[in-house]
Amino acid sequence: MSELNSSPKPPVAARKPVERRHHGDVFVDEYEWLRDKSDDEVLAYLRAENEYTEARTAHLESLREAIFKEISDRTLQTDLSVPARRGGYWYYSRTIEGKQYGIHCRVKADGDEPPVTDGDIEGEEVMLDGNEVAGDSEFFALGTVDVSPDGRLLAYSVDLKGDERFTLRIKDLSTGELLRDELPEVHYGSAWSADGSTIFYTKVDDAWRPYQVWRHALGAADDALVMEEPDERFWVGVDLTRNEQAIMIALGSKLTSEVWLLDANDPAGQPVVVAPRREGVEYDVEHAGDQLLITHNADAANFSLATASLDSPGSWTTLIQGDETSRLLGVDAFADHVILYRRRDALTELAIMRRTPEGFGAPEALEFEEPIYTVSPGRNDEWHDTRYRFGYTSLITPGSTYDVNLATGERRLLKQQPVLGGVDLSAYTQYREWATAADGTSVPISLVARKDVAKDGNAPVVLYGYGSYESSMDPWFSIPRLSLLDRGVVFAIAHVRGGGELGRHWYDNGKMLTKRNTFTDFIAAAEHLVKDGWTRPERIVAQGGSAGGLLMGAVANLAPGAFGGIVAEVPFVDALTTILDPSLPLTVIEWEEWGNPLEDAAVYEYMKSYSPYENVSAQEYPRILAITSLNDTRVFFVEPAKWVAKLRATAAGNVDVLLKTEMEAGHGGRSGRYDAWRELAFTLSWELDTLGLA
Repeated sequence: MSELNSSPKPPVAARKPVERRHHGDVFVDEYEWLRDKSDDEVLAYLRAENEYTEARTAHLESLREAIFKEISDRTLQTDLSVPARRGGYWYYSRTIEGKQYGIHCRVKADGDEPPVTDGDIEGEEVMLDGNEVAGDSEFFALGTVDVSPDGRLLAYSVDLKGDERFTLRIKDLSTGELLRDELPEVHYGSAWSADGSTIFYTKVDDAWRPYQVWRHALGAADDALVMEEPDERFWVGVDLTRNEQAIMIALGSKLTSEVWLLDANDPAGQPVVVAPRREGVEYDVEHAGDQLLITHNADAANFSLATASLDSPGSWTTLIQGDETSRLLGVDAFADHVILYRRRDALTELAIMRRTPEGFGAPEALEFEEPIYTVSPGRNDEWHDTRYRFGYTSLITPGSTYDVNLATGERRLLKQQPVLGGVDLSAYTQYREWATAADGTSVPISLVARKDVAKDGNAPVVLYGYGSYESSMDPWFSIPRLSLLDRGVVFAIAHVRGGGELGRHWYDNGKMLTKRNTFTDFIAAAEHLVKDGWTRPERIVAQGGSAGGLLMGAVANLAPGAFGGIVAEVPFVDALTTILDPSLPLTVIEWEEWGNPLEDAAVYEYMKSYSPYENVSAQEYPRILAITSLNDTRVFFVEPAKWVAKLRATAAGNVDVLLKTEMEAGHGGRSGRYDAWRELAFTLSWELDTLGLA
């Protein structure tokens, strides 16, 4: 581990005090000036921080290169996904060694079996080569890749900055030519009409909120506005149902939903609402051909499943009543069956419901042998399919793609993520443990380690957490993580409240005025790993990103002695400042997650009590690495920039804090896979250095 008191010296941000006044409280913010990325002084400061970070981590260069090579050598770089059937084609994507981006392909279907995926596929048609479209751009991302129902046209949208605003183009797949249609400033997603004559898309407002649905008839000079949502809490999205009968327009806030359906065969028609919004009622719609299936929480916190007729979609008849034992996440409907996707006992589950003359049969859950795993719906585009595709993974099982025969129940493994380089997967093992939170709540922890790691109180640990928006950090396999495990590190996930691992109540008890449970749960998980004999505090590095970065900033203030280091990626560490400003992207919709501190003094006081930036104090902190992106539109770079500046100016002792800003990236970091691997290698090497394993 390098000495902090050696050169170089860290940058010092200028102090330019401004006052923030709300509810009688005055907060003096000395670093708000860092918000303006067009200011040369701001850019110079960020570059100085990058230079300092590079100098402070220069001794890790050989380790970074070693880890990058490990990731590269263990990854099958020329590979392709399992082809998925839609209409007369099998669709898939491939990667080529040395190329940053994926290539989207298809091949004409010949029979019901997908083509072999361990080599070249005869008759392959390249629809879109991401490497060609990206060109020399430092950043490249796709917002949609959408083939028309007749297979003739491809709609795709491109972001070359990282700000999540895309330009949509149409390609004639029969000729390879681009149509003259070009739609700028669109958001994620798209939906074709049934005949492929019209495409629907969304646009964002000044706060980056998708709020409009537009209709573009191919070749038309002007587009038509289909729907606009004035309520700033609501986002809109658009999609074509699996059976291609309807264009679905979904509007949703954090707590309330509304869905409209438009006849896909009449793209110029008027959408019809399924059920008018009711405050606090969330629902999703699945078109089941002769009826609708509605997943909703109108009568159960963990969601029920109902049916509705096409003629009277707002009248719901309960099919499965929600209960406390499982959280219904959604359904996939097909001509002859329905698949339930739900959560039970902190694990995900898929269950088959067959259509019967009377309606639907009882759910038949798919069973798995591992005690900890994640199962999830795969790509299933065919309405009349007799097989269902799903994904499976665990902390020790690489991502696997299966088809299950719905008549016989027989499963077929189509592909498992290859792990090269002589890795012996049997050398690793996984555990599920439970920490006890301050209020007595049991908090699940998932762990993975090499089998030869001793539980002697000295194991190095990386403890990961998120805990917001009901997003569950279900166990997943990671090739880059092997570079930690093979050096003796235990990787653990704290399934803290605010996520959805144990149902809706788990989320409700980690948001709004119970948000501190998220932080104390994470601290309890760290303390459990010490009490249970795994490690000691200085051998734990905590890690989280975005809202998980808020978690990192909060626990740094609340329990700095519980960790030896903290990695905060695109961290939401200036939460109160952001949530107080409705002009900023995402703020208004976030009020249903955090509360509205503008209007409610109690919310203001509560958020100020935990918001990381406001609570930096003259105490000793563990080592901290903050990573951000200049073009991030979700968590602005200014948040970690201000946080780091304040830590340096306020913390006791020689605080060891680094800020790394990606100057050509968005919320997800670098876009090319090799660039992303190098960024992972940077973070992993810092973690190993902090754990004394460099």
